[in-house]
Amino acid sequence: MSITPAFSCPDTFYDSFERKDGDKGSTHYCPGCGHGHVHKYIAEALHDFGVKDRTVLVNPVGCSVFAYYYFDVGNIQVPHGRCPAAATGVKRAHPDAIVLGYQGDGDLAAIGGNEIMQAANRGENITIFFVNNAIYGMTGGQMAPTTPVDMRTTTSPLGRHVQNEGFPIKVCELLNALTAPYYLERVAVGDNKNNTRARKAIRKAIGNQIENKGFSLVEILSPCPTGWKMQPVDAAAWTIASMTQVFPLGVVRDGHDHDLGHPRYRQATPLEKIPEILGIKGDGQEPALPDRGRSIEEQRIKIAGFGGQGVLLMGVVVAQAGMLSGRHVSWMPSYGPEMRGGTAYASVTVSDEEIGSPLIQHPTALVAMNGPSLERFGRDVVPGGTIFYNSSLIPEGPKRADVHVVAVAASEVADRLGNPKVANMVMLGAMLAHDIGVSKEAIVAALPAAVKAHAQLIELNRKAIDAGIEAAKGAPAGA
Repeated sequence: MSITPAFSCPDTFYDSFERKDGDKGSTHYCPGCGHGHVHKYIAEALHDFGVKDRTVLVNPVGCSVFAYYYFDVGNIQVPHGRCPAAATGVKRAHPDAIVLGYQGDGDLAAIGGNEIMQAANRGENITIFFVNNAIYGMTGGQMAPTTPVDMRTTTSPLGRHVQNEGFPIKVCELLNALTAPYYLERVAVGDNKNNTRARKAIRKAIGNQIENKGFSLVEILSPCPTGWKMQPVDAAAWTIASMTQVFPLGVVRDGHDHDLGHPRYRQATPLEKIPEILGIKGDGQEPALPDRGRSIEEQRIKIAGFGGQGVLLMGVVVAQAGMLSGRHVSWMPSYGPEMRGGTAYASVTVSDEEIGSPLIQHPTALVAMNGPSLERFGRDVVPGGTIFYNSSLIPEGPKRADVHVVAVAASEVADRLGNPKVANMVMLGAMLAHDIGVSKEAIVAALPAAVKAHAQLIELNRKAIDAGIEAAKGAPAGA
């Protein structure tokens, strides 16, 4: 005789928590913590609605940081407070996804206060579960924006005083002042009656998103025995008896008659249309470049100078050329607040392998368009690397004997060409006289996309590149 179980764990929970260290059959939460109840009700709802494979859980740093140990759904972890912004991005990129945010009070009501307000104000069709235990639970029980008046914490040992710390923030009431939110409710976990109401509210909030009704937030008052320094039974009782006096339970808003004036989410743009929209659509033919397929060593290039010298554009051209050559590339700019004259530099990596980080600490090649850039980055170049410097503005080159040094009077060459702004292309040509992982043909092919706003200058840039190649051939060099 076979026995069919009447009850089982929802398939949205893993059968065994293999990602977790230690006991694979229990969570990392403290005994009596409310997160376990909330996790269970979310998992049940996702299972019953049949949306497991559509669900993305977004959770920030906090006690629930390891929620991906337990939920067999998509997961994105984000920094403190950034959950609503990340959830918005996921939902807009994947309108059919069921996007759940899971945040604590120290996260949502403090550093994430603006994030949640803006997402609610836009009426994003996402669901936020806001677990309010009145403290920063993970970091030692410090006072949070929701800590009740007179409650003692590690950072308010004499209790919260309104004259100094103000009143606890009531998130549901705050968001209710906005026009766009669809559903706001506050519930609690701590006894059977309230647990049942919490389960119902969680299901409703997820159902609202499935039905495309808009922004839903459920605030869940939750015990934290460890942070409150109570026994689990006492913490559960205090949640119901005391926290509800500060944060009244109930539905704050359920539905609205407001017309947002536009479809909640536009039809996702087909991928094949994106190049056309961005103005980078070509003829579909890859250029026949001589270096396509050639194996190279990874090139980590730092290009630095004053703002206005075109150092960021140089990086764009090299990165674009690398892509045209079928290589992995990264380009990361850095510049000061000044419109012109401040320090600017670009970090460009060209590689046959995937690139782990766009940051470059030790470049294989440095292009210094001015003295401060050479002084700042010259010591970072790897032994055996190359330093290209603009000798028009840098009278004395680097003293290192363990690198190749190429001096090019880029500014003077640009002046002879009739436009001092092409000194960057002169220096780019000098780089091409050495192996930087891309060919001259690739650089020239990259110019139209890189300088499309100034197409009339493409020919001058080509001449500057050729002039730079010639200048580098006769340039003083050292090693």
